[in-house]
Amino acid sequence: MPNIAPLEYESLITRLPKRNINAHKGDFGHVLVIGGDYGYPGAPVLAALGALRVGAGLVSLASHKDNLNGINASHPEIMCHAIDQVADLQELLAKVTILVVGPGLCRTKWSAEIYAMIATTKLPLVLDADGLYYLAQKPLRNINRVLTPHAGEAATLLNQTSAISESQRENAIKQLVEKYESTVVLKGAGTLVASPHQMLGICHAGNPGMASGGMGDLLSGVIGGLIAQGLDLDTAAKLGVSIHAKAGDIAAQDGQRGVIATDLLLPIKQLME
Repeated sequence: MPNIAPLEYESLITRLPKRNINAHKGDFGHVLVIGGDYGYPGAPVLAALGALRVGAGLVSLASHKDNLNGINASHPEIMCHAIDQVADLQELLAKVTILVVGPGLCRTKWSAEIYAMIATTKLPLVLDADGLYYLAQKPLRNINRVLTPHAGEAATLLNQTSAISESQRENAIKQLVEKYESTVVLKGAGTLVASPHQMLGICHAGNPGMASGGMGDLLSGVIGGLIAQGLDLDTAAKLGVSIHAKAGDIAAQDGQRGVIATDLLLPIKQLME
């Protein structure tokens, strides 16, 4: 693994293509967030909002059919699709640019069937939460994928303890990249980003106030939204981590304790200007 380098938002943001004055939503990709088993709509909604706030042109959400009324009522910008059977996904997969899979997915028969359908997709894929659990059960290498584990999920992916993954973070991310041939975001204080044949990056922004539910779901959507706009996976992961962390610092300016994931949405938008 090459030497570690700090992630610099000011440099990374310049890699995002400028928008033509005649641009339309079709120019900026279509993100499909897949997740939200029965009773768990919040996590995929956060991912979808993250993708929207970084500028994805279209964002769809495929979720359990019983979640849709609430999502439609509160977030009309998200195009919601009921997934009763896995076959319901087929038409959607043919229309989108990138998949974000895992937030709120859970570990049920419904979720396992959903994951099995997308496991070998040729589309760019951001895999988070229980998507990582399913990957660990049947490891597959995929260069066109971003994995976003925290220390516990990294331990599952590597079949080791969380204590080892947390205390030996650089070694853990190196093993993840080698085992899965994917871009990896190892979340935590000093989030690490690594890809095959790319320099390992570390994020020095962020704060302990971001240790709250939903932050990781939001990050997965942010990264997916950047990939949708044409960034390569390594750049999207590094820029996404930087934007997410800086937005967390903006949200915590009046106090770290009590910061929640939705507090980051407007700062994320401001950082995209």
